[in-house]
Amino acid sequence: MDTKQILADLKTELNRLNQAIATLETLDGAATTTPTPAAKAAPVKAKKRRLTPAGRKRISEAAKARWAARRKQVAKPASKKTTGRRTVSAASRKKMAEAQRKRWAARKKAAAKTA
Repeated sequence: MDTKQILADLKTELNRLNQAIATLETLDGAATTTPTPAAKAAPVKAKKRRLTPAGRKRISEAAKARWAARRKQVAKPASKKTTGRRTVSAASRKKMAEAQRKRWAARKKAAAKTA
């Protein structure tokens, strides 16, 4: 049996039971109304929350105090300005260049053998 068919059968059974309950309630004299599915599904609109002027002022003052503390912390003088780059000594630079030349020579030699 298909799931759509099972769902349709269950819905018809539910409608039949709701009608039977409504009929029994009217016979009993306690005619209670059952909410309709449309009334159940209606979304309840939430009330919009607003800040009072006093609350807005408290938040503003707290934010200003945080920023003032942050500015005070940043205003402390730095001990030494650095560019973030390290320099290489002339001797080290010469060693690196010589090593690179050796690598190039080895590569040229290997390429000449294969060619």
